Amino acid sequence: MLGAACYSVFALVVCAPLCLAQSQEQVPANADAEAQSEELPELGQDEDDVLNMDLDQLSRADVVVPAMDTVVSSVSRQESTVGRSPAAVFVITPEMIRRSGANNIPDLLRMVPGVEVAQIDANKWAISIRGFNGRFANKLLVLIDGRTVYSQIFNGVFWDVQDVPLQDIERIEVIRGPGATVWGANAVNGVINIITKPAKDTQGLLVSGGTGTEERGFSTVRYGGTVGDDLHYRIYGKQFERNGGFDPNGEFDDWRQGRGGFRADWSPDECDVITFQGDVYDGTSGESDRDAFASPPFERDIVFDDHVLGQDVLTRWTHVVDDDSDWSVQVYYDRTARRSVRADMEQETFDVDGQYRFLWAERHHIICGAGYRQIDDHLLGTFNFSLTPAFRNTNLFGYFIQDEITLEEDRWYVSLGSKFEHNDFSGFEYQPGVRMLFLPSEREAAWASVSRAVRTPSRINHDSVTNRLVSAAGPVFARFSGDESFVSEELLAYELGFRSQPVDEFSWDVALFHNDYRNLSTVTPPGTPFLDPSIPAFVVPAAFTNGVDGDSYGFELTSTYLIRPDWEMMGSYSLLYLDIHEAAGGTTQGSSPHNQLFLRSSWDLRRDWELDLIGRYVDNLPALGVSSYLTMDVRLAWRPYENFEWAVVGRNLLDNHHTEFIDLDGRTIGTEVQPQVFTSLTWTR
Repeated sequence: MLGAACYSVFALVVCAPLCLAQSQEQVPANADAEAQSEELPELGQDEDDVLNMDLDQLSRADVVVPAMDTVVSSVSRQESTVGRSPAAVFVITPEMIRRSGANNIPDLLRMVPGVEVAQIDANKWAISIRGFNGRFANKLLVLIDGRTVYSQIFNGVFWDVQDVPLQDIERIEVIRGPGATVWGANAVNGVINIITKPAKDTQGLLVSGGTGTEERGFSTVRYGGTVGDDLHYRIYGKQFERNGGFDPNGEFDDWRQGRGGFRADWSPDECDVITFQGDVYDGTSGESDRDAFASPPFERDIVFDDHVLGQDVLTRWTHVVDDDSDWSVQVYYDRTARRSVRADMEQETFDVDGQYRFLWAERHHIICGAGYRQIDDHLLGTFNFSLTPAFRNTNLFGYFIQDEITLEEDRWYVSLGSKFEHNDFSGFEYQPGVRMLFLPSEREAAWASVSRAVRTPSRINHDSVTNRLVSAAGPVFARFSGDESFVSEELLAYELGFRSQPVDEFSWDVALFHNDYRNLSTVTPPGTPFLDPSIPAFVVPAAFTNGVDGDSYGFELTSTYLIRPDWEMMGSYSLLYLDIHEAAGGTTQGSSPHNQLFLRSSWDLRRDWELDLIGRYVDNLPALGVSSYLTMDVRLAWRPYENFEWAVVGRNLLDNHHTEFIDLDGRTIGTEVQPQVFTSLTWTR
């Protein structure tokens, strides 16, 4: 019944504007400024008349930023545009964030082609790009304002603590494919860079909050101000409490968290900007795991709360020499901790990084830099999982250089470069890349690249000991151990892409890839069982090793069409094939969907009402026994004034509940995603 009702709503909302579009005359997108200014309401016009004007009379087509001109900085660590980026890059803008109906970063990433987002339970996700998905997907680099949030212990990201006020995000840049030439190790299959707004763009007071069926309550308060003419700042606080996912045995994965932070940008002169920012958070993430014990019953499901807490502080100094030259230095400290009955984990990171950009011999745009990172971590585990040694200090040194060569101005460009690093796990690593860009016209771009990237070993690969019950008779445990001889996984990636925007209202982008993997992680064949007197029990030993090769290929296609000045459609399709030569029982090959489809409709019903529809299809995951699913999100918002918004959002509306991922490797007991409805209010002053 719920699915049928939602299909009816979807048909009504989609067909209505289609009929409207055919019956009403469209405003030409290239209308001159004088004609458009005549259509705008006069200052003295009655407010009710303005609110009821057809949106054709308030055309926004002339202020839509063409997709080719969208600003990006993650591809080469310097500001450029999508049209001049020889990479598969997608940018989530503030308007896309506002109209998505999402309340967290993982749900925002669902709109990016080639990105796999699967919810494990109410506070855990498996997120990757172009395959190899899992709770701790280890081939994806994630940054927030230049601060790496990639965990050395697990080679992954704890998504439940990666949060910022969504209203403060300037853009999220997602690179599909290697970014290691400038970002270094672990930027293998992609880079996600979350960039927040400068303090000068968040002045005044913002208050936002809401509640719903799954969202028990959430709120954000932010205030921005100035000190003199050259110092802008903001402070914020936010909190949320969310229900657990669907499980017939009851709720155990509820999620609550509080967070606060600040940012200050000081511009002592026209050439310098000094940024100082920081965050602190504290909360609990509910969880249920299948845990192994050294005494009867040897294995059972346990329910507990992860106490999550952390702090970070960052400072950055940017100096502009001229239009073709600048430099920056960044330093940050980050501490994150998780405390539970299963493990007590803490990681402290100190990082310093600098880069310099300059023009040489008129045709060489060179950017280079160097950095140092120190990580202190400890994990006090249990019989089920532990690290030996429990405490470890590691150091990472690196430097990079990239040269963008102009072969023909506004026509042909080639970028050559490499990142060089030394880490305490695998020693020296190099990650070169070459990218070619061809601009047939101002509205077209073709690109190709060949690059090498590595995923360096983690503490799990070198230092871990994991026990899993095989048989209660005996008992018998399988013991998986880290190995000091574990080396980096390698990727050689080949990519082709083309993007075009023949008119401002329509753009499309396609990227094709073939990835060749070597030295992928696997486990050795089971060894000879032995009796461990400390348990006592029989143990079957195995170790992590580099024993798997493979390749993947596919493409991602995305398109945006401004049908009318008040109605925009965006769609994408992703195809992925993995051929990983893993041993029987491996899950890598079947843990990522072959097909993904995304469709978004953003329609301004009138000047003060907005309607957004999102449809998503995700293919099945055969290795995990997860079926394909089709779902839909709806957002209806009332904005009588620019500084006030009331919205009602419905998410996952086409079924009563569905499974998106099963964490077989981490042994986390998942829950199913269920429909939710919530309402929110946002007011700024």
